Amino acid sequence: MEYVAFDEAETYEPDEGWQRRALAGSDQFTFEWFEKPPGHSSPMHDHENEQVCVCLQGELTVHTEEESVTLSENDSVHLEAWESHRVENASDERAVGLDVFAPGRGFDFWTDRE
Repeated sequence: MEYVAFDEAETYEPDEGWQRRALAGSDQFTFEWFEKPPGHSSPMHDHENEQVCVCLQGELTVHTEEESVTLSENDSVHLEAWESHRVENASDERAVGLDVFAPGRGFDFWTDRE
C-alpha cells in the first residue's frame, strides 16, 4: 500500500496560483489534484497519456481543437492520448479538479518543457 497525505504530497506550481499535487499512483496511472485561480488557462498542449479530468469545485472549461465543454462539480471528461487541449477557469471563483493520467507521469512533463 502507498499512502500519500495531501499536505505532504509533492507539489508544483506551473504558473502563479495554478497549483498541482501528486497523489498516490504508479507508472500505470497517476492522480494530480489541481487548483486554478479565476481567469487562468493552461496552454494548449498534448501528451502521450490518456487523461480524465474531474471538476471537484467551481467550473472548468476543457477546450480541444474541435470543441469545448464546461464541467460543473463532479462532471468529467476523457481526453485521448495526443489530443490537444487546454483547461480554463473562466469564472471569477477558484476551481479545483482532479486529473488522472494513464500511463502515469510526473511533474517533469511541465518542468522539462522548452
